[in-house]
Amino acid sequence: MIIDVLIADDEPPALAELVALLRADARIGAIHAASSGAEALRMLSVEAVDAVFLDIHMPGVSGFDLARALDRFAERPAVVFVTADEAGAVEAFELQALDYVLKPVRPERLRRTVDRVVAERRGRESGEDAEGQTVPVPIGQSVRLVRRDDVRWVKAEGDYSRLWTEAGDSHLVRIPISELEERWAAAGFVRIHRSYLVHADAVTEVRLSGSLPVVGLAEIELPVSRRLIPAVRSRLVKAERR
Repeated sequence: MIIDVLIADDEPPALAELVALLRADARIGAIHAASSGAEALRMLSVEAVDAVFLDIHMPGVSGFDLARALDRFAERPAVVFVTADEAGAVEAFELQALDYVLKPVRPERLRRTVDRVVAERRGRESGEDAEGQTVPVPIGQSVRLVRRDDVRWVKAEGDYSRLWTEAGDSHLVRIPISELEERWAAAGFVRIHRSYLVHADAVTEVRLSGSLPVVGLAEIELPVSRRLIPAVRSRLVKAERR
C-alpha cells in the first residue's frame, strides 16, 4: 500500500530530515512539506493525505491545534506527532494520535510508525474500527504502544489503570478503568469488579457461587463483585457454553 503524507515543522533542518527519511520508505507516495501549522492547514484544504507528521511547538497554529482542526475533515488523516517534547504524549493521544515519535528520529523507529499508518489505513478500508487498539505508555523519554490484544486484565489504581499483559508485564496508564471498560467492551473485555476488567479469552474458570465469587486466569484469580454477577454470568459463562 502506498500512502501520501504531509509534514509540518517550523525548523527547516528537522523538516528536511523527516522528508528524506520518509522518502526512503517505498510505501510513501506524495510528501507535502509545510513550515507552519497555518501552511499545513492550507495544503490540507486542497490535498488529501493518509497521514500527517506534526511538530508540536510551532508559532501560531501548533501541532495540537492542527490535530484538533482535523476533526472537521470528512476523512481525517492519521496523526503522528514528531517532537522533542516528551511531556506532550498524554495530550497527544487524547487527540487520538496514532503515534508519538521523539526527536532525534531514528529510521527504524520511523519505519514502525509507517507500519502503524499502513495498518490503520487498511483497517479503515476494510471497515475495521482501529480506535483503542493500542494504549500509549510513557516510559522515560520514550512512549511504548501496548497492544490491546496483549492485555489480559486491568486493575484500577485511582484515576489510573494498570494493564497486565500476556508476557506478565504491567503498565500504568492515565486512563480510568471506566473509560477502558466503555472503549474495550466490543473487544471482549468484561467488568467483573469496581477494580477489575478482564478479557474474556483469558478466563479459564468462573466460580460465581459461594462466599468468594472469582474468575480464574492462568496466572491469577480475580474477585467478582456480587452486583456484577448477573452480567459476568451472561458475558463469560454463556460465552464458554457456545
